[in-house]
Order: sequence, then C-alpha cells, then structure tokens
Amino acid sequence: MLIEQVVTVLNMDDVIAICGAYDNNISLLERQYNVVILVRGNEISISGEENSVKNAAYAIEALQKMLDIGETINDQVMSYVYALVLEGQSEKVTEIGVNGICVTVSGKTVKPKTLGQKRYIDAIAKNTIVMGVGPAGTGKTYLAVAMAAKAFKSHEVSRIILTRPAVEAGEKLGFLPGDMQNKVDPYLRPLYDALYEMFGNETFLKLMEKGTIEVAPLAFMRGRTLDDAFIILDEAQNTTREQIKMFLTRLGFNSKMVITGDITQIDLPDTKRSGLVDAIRVLRGVDDISIQKLTDKDVIRHKLVQDIIKAYDSAKKHE
Repeated sequence: MLIEQVVTVLNMDDVIAICGAYDNNISLLERQYNVVILVRGNEISISGEENSVKNAAYAIEALQKMLDIGETINDQVMSYVYALVLEGQSEKVTEIGVNGICVTVSGKTVKPKTLGQKRYIDAIAKNTIVMGVGPAGTGKTYLAVAMAAKAFKSHEVSRIILTRPAVEAGEKLGFLPGDMQNKVDPYLRPLYDALYEMFGNETFLKLMEKGTIEVAPLAFMRGRTLDDAFIILDEAQNTTREQIKMFLTRLGFNSKMVITGDITQIDLPDTKRSGLVDAIRVLRGVDDISIQKLTDKDVIRHKLVQDIIKAYDSAKKHE
C-alpha cells in the first residue's frame, strides 16, 4: 500500500545536515528505502510502500538524534543508521556517544560511534580483562588506548603498558638496523600513534622516559608481575597459546587488561594455532573476563573498508 508520511525537523540547521551537500543524503535514503523524499522548509515528506516509508522515517528520526548528541552526519553514519533500522534498533542511537572517553591534544573528544563500540568500552570499564575481537577499522586499539589514558589521567592506575607480538604480516623484513628499540619500533608504531593523540608528543616522551608509559614487544613481558597498570595487548591473533597464557598471568593487583585482535588476519605459520582463538574458547564464561565481538557494522573508516570486509567474508563462506 502506498502512503505518505511527514517528519518534522524543528531546527533548520538539522534539516540542512540531514539533507547533506547537494541533497546527497536524501538521494541515498531514497535509494536505500526505495521511496521519494521531498523537503519543504522543516518538513520532510516521504512517499512509497508502507514499510519502506516507515523505515525511511525511522532513519531520519535516528539522524536527528545523532545530531542532538553532537555527531556529524557522514557516509559512515548514514550506513550505520541504515543497518540499525534494518535490525529494528534505530531508537538505540541515543546510547552512543553521549559521554566522551577523553579529549585528545587537538581538542577532539574520543567517544564510541556505534553500539558495538559502546558495549566494548562499557565492558572495559566494568571488567578486569576484556578481549576485543573484530575486523580492521572498528576502533579496538584506539578506544582501548583512550580508556587507558582516561584511567591514567584520573589516577586509577599509575602506568600504561602496551605490547604486541613482533610478527611480520606475511612478509620478511630482513635485518633491521639500530638497537633493540629501533628494531621493535616498526611493530609498535600503531600504539605510538594512538598515544601521541592522547597525550601529545612532548608529554608522551616524558612519560616514556620515566617509565610511566611502556611500549614493548610481548616477549619482554615474561617473568613480570604488572601491578597498578592498564595493560593492552594488541594484534593478539598473532600470539601462540603459550604466549597469551604467559601474558594473562602477568596480571597484578589494581590492574586492567585489554586484549585486541582480528582473527581473520592471523600471520602465524599454519602449524601454529592462534592464542587469541584459543583464549576465547578457554576463558568464555569466566567471571570478570568479557569477550566483545565487533563486526563490519562497527567499522568507522572509509565506507569501502566495510565493503571490503563484507566481500572477503562472503568469499570465505563460498570457498
């Protein structure tokens, strides 16, 4: 049955944001829901089949709520709202991004941008150990570093320790010049980048010199007990069963651990089982350990990243 529904947007600035440059967002909504949309002042009229019109209206209302909590409407937000409407969860957009985690040196507020990311940071706040598993671009490491910065700045912990296994991503880099730090720095660069954003270059270097922030290969964790620290293990899919067990047993008093990884990008030899995959199986159901799974819906990079992940997932199912 063909119907028409009118959505009223009170703020004209919001109408402009929802429409997008050259009405690009309106055109996208029309294609996604197979409806016709006309904008007259602050009224947005939607025509088409009943279910399609209702879904388009839900999407516009969700976009309005996103604007209310300070989000900017872009392709990623449009794609995410579309996914929420399909799942019947459009009303939940108000749950994300309400409270920021911390503010970067450039003044940007770091906050979750999807429901999956919101569940992830809530789990980090509530649990001693959290495993964040998901594809590239879902903010696993970045949000973990933001939570670590928040804990450090509020004096919940006295130091931040970040580590990852020094495993080459499918290519042999050969001999690397310099001392031990120079050799391992290329593997740890993503962690440095996130810390620079949270603390600024000068503060970060001072904290590194004092040992308050430590960025080191996983092998350097053996034999230590890590008290009063926020500890992040990145790229955990490239650990062995023995390595991740060693890491987990470093946990000391008043410490928190976040383990991140993408089990679709394992660079270990075929003969070795991923320690992250094993840990998810072994530790599922253990109190105070939370396993959070992010999906392609939580990708906040270029929209093509989502499409690439979906394409590879689809190809894998047909192999």
